[in-house]
Amino acid sequence: MPGSCLPDRPKRAAFSLERGAAVSPQTPGLFDDLPPQLAERPKPLAPAEQAQALRAQLHQHAHAYYTLDAPEIPDAEYDRLFRALQVLESEHPALRTPDSPTQRVGGQILDAFAQVRHHVPMLSIRTETDTEASGAEAFDTRIRKELGLSESEPPVDYVGELKFDGLAMSLRYEGGMLVQAATRGDGETGEDVTTNIRMIGQIPLRLAANAPTVLEVRGEVYMRRDDFEALNERQRQRIAAGTKGEKTFVNPRNAAAGAVRQLDSGIAAERPLSFFAYGLGDITPASEGGPQWSSHYDMLMQLKAWGFPVAEQTAFVQGAAGLVAFHQRMAAERDALPYDIDGVVYKVNDLAQQLRLGFVTREPRWAVAHKYPAQEEMTTVLAIDVQVGRTGKLTPVAKLSPVFVGGVTVTNATLHNELEARRKDVRVGDTVIVRRAGDVIPEVVSVVLDRRPPEAPLFTMLTHCPVCGSLAEREEGEADHRCTGGLFCSAQRKQAIWHFAHRRAMDVDGLGDKLVDQLVDTGQVKTLADLYHLKLDSLANIDRMAEKSAINLLEALEKSKTTTLGRFLFSLGIRHVGEATAKELARHFGQLDAIMVASEDALLQVADVGPVVAHSIRTFFDQPHNRKVVQALRDAGVIWPEGEALAPTEMPLAGITVVLTGTLQSMGRDEAKEQLESLGAKVAGSVSKKTHYVVAGAEAGSKLDKAQALGVPVLDDVGLALLLAGQKP
Repeated sequence: MPGSCLPDRPKRAAFSLERGAAVSPQTPGLFDDLPPQLAERPKPLAPAEQAQALRAQLHQHAHAYYTLDAPEIPDAEYDRLFRALQVLESEHPALRTPDSPTQRVGGQILDAFAQVRHHVPMLSIRTETDTEASGAEAFDTRIRKELGLSESEPPVDYVGELKFDGLAMSLRYEGGMLVQAATRGDGETGEDVTTNIRMIGQIPLRLAANAPTVLEVRGEVYMRRDDFEALNERQRQRIAAGTKGEKTFVNPRNAAAGAVRQLDSGIAAERPLSFFAYGLGDITPASEGGPQWSSHYDMLMQLKAWGFPVAEQTAFVQGAAGLVAFHQRMAAERDALPYDIDGVVYKVNDLAQQLRLGFVTREPRWAVAHKYPAQEEMTTVLAIDVQVGRTGKLTPVAKLSPVFVGGVTVTNATLHNELEARRKDVRVGDTVIVRRAGDVIPEVVSVVLDRRPPEAPLFTMLTHCPVCGSLAEREEGEADHRCTGGLFCSAQRKQAIWHFAHRRAMDVDGLGDKLVDQLVDTGQVKTLADLYHLKLDSLANIDRMAEKSAINLLEALEKSKTTTLGRFLFSLGIRHVGEATAKELARHFGQLDAIMVASEDALLQVADVGPVVAHSIRTFFDQPHNRKVVQALRDAGVIWPEGEALAPTEMPLAGITVVLTGTLQSMGRDEAKEQLESLGAKVAGSVSKKTHYVVAGAEAGSKLDKAQALGVPVLDDVGLALLLAGQKP
């Protein structure tokens, strides 16, 4: 059938100049949230002045979005301006000028590219801004009315597609060869970007022999999120290396559009682009030997057969119920998709019905784009606070003027760390674009620089913890600052107590995270030593704490007072000091006091201790409040055996690496690990050529298989007993 019956989808309706959503002239508050440039003008404005100002704003932002590929405002902000102009022109038709953004498909042609006249215009489709199920139901109601269907007649067949967030593209094939690729441009004339489009591996350069002589495939060039993050990381490295002219990109759409419109195809080739097909332009008619389909879905499947990627989420659905289900299903999957979408598209499947429905002005009646709630909005930074997490991480957080985005009202947005805050150059007073997707923590995407107030101060990370006043440090090679307060910092209190009670640390049975929350929240525990001063009557006042449970907890605390030096060191939660390192420290020094005063050079003599770990240990014990906590625990009765340091070479299993797997009969794996390590052996978690023995119990799995493949000796319970007895198995 003729290609003119299959016009293209919109480039990105949220920012496009072809909005078609019906807006009531009486829509309340429509002009209330316009930018300050309009809001500050004398009131009331004459309709002609309002229209002129709105057109100027829309042209400015369309130029930034389409031509410069550098959007200045989020989708929702542009939509408000566009709808305001629609209302004015509806109320005052004489104001509707030929150059109004509402009357054309937006975009300008860059002089650097050759112009391409589209054989079939790349038109737009109507955008449904009602993001609820009623938006899909309204579309089905309109279609049934236009087709003259009664309630008793069968449901209409539709195709549900994704509304991609990329750059619309037309690919022209002649004789099965790709001869031209063109952007949408103004809908009638686009830009010839063939050289750059050839760099996209998903786009076939030659079609199968059964393809029509002339075929124009319409689709979307986009960038996957992971590819976008990798690209920005490369850009950051180039910027750090001093490469001039480099920048990071605001979003995948921005990066994709910039890549397609590069004059240097070498640069375009470096940027990972992808493509999805969803429609046709010009095509050899059936009367001249071209293909003939009865449905839009069949056409898409044929494009897929010819080698064009078609989104796997594309679905055949029936009636309003099918549209609603598709919209809701894609909303649930939206955040998990590897690329960005801002809605879905519904198209009447039957091509004969498409012909009957036809067009209204510049839009097909048989298709609509159904949006989701905006994931980006614009607001103002009121302050930048620094929050301290359970592990001591310091996170700068932008305090925002409340804004509704992603379905919720957002007042805070993470800046992640000092490096990220500096990279985005977020300052108090800035107007910023905020993004929230699904349950993801809201974040600041970018700053609207032309709205920055004069003398806005640079953000500087605090040098001390805002909660406890301890030194805040950023280790070399890391992005995050951390509070060194550890046991003293109230922000880290719950995490410190939970870690202290862990079964591999002090092993306080019954002291789980929920009980820790209650003990801290009720003020009964402020330091680790407070655990050993808990009383039965105070515990009985805790919700859902029965007397028996309270007695058991007190008994577990009393039992935990007798421990080992390695366990005690691990329980302190010193950064980078894990269970194995704590045991090595205990073996090497023998006494806690020796560890507390050891220099970094002395600490470096311990196995598995490098410069970062040594610095972390020294920093921890240099904090007076940490030493006070250790002394308080000693005063509370926590004890462990101490002695002279045992040189590693004197230990019978020094230098031996053992891996445990399966269920042992003679003892538990934790006990076996403890005994092996007490004799100097290293117990590893994976098998390698450097492994000396693998101890395999019942139901041993892949570790046993790997040991056999590498020829590593495998021991059973008897072999383990011999090893622990100092005999060769």
